[in-house]
Amino acid sequence: MQPITWPDFEKIEIRVGTIVEVENFPEAKIPAYKIKVDFGSEIGIKKSSARITDLYSKEDLLNKKVIGVINFPPKQIGPFVSEFLCSGFYRADGTVVLAVPDKDVPNGSKLG
Repeated sequence: MQPITWPDFEKIEIRVGTIVEVENFPEAKIPAYKIKVDFGSEIGIKKSSARITDLYSKEDLLNKKVIGVINFPPKQIGPFVSEFLCSGFYRADGTVVLAVPDKDVPNGSKLG
């Protein structure tokens, strides 16, 4: 693991948002959803591909708060452009558990 400096960390925009839309992503090579997340009035709604189909249904995800990295450049994933990274933790079996705040915070709140 390579250490980073505080200025390196300050470059990363890690924000909280609410999932407002979830769709299947049948074109994905690995099962995934297409999600839209509201990051508040300053940032708006961003979309991402999320490989979280093993542990979460679409109904589980709707209105769920998530933590995202919003300042990566857009990434083309097949026919879809992902605008942020939805964060989570890999378990030993390869499934992903979402990183979520344990208390309510406003959309767009920055991790710092």
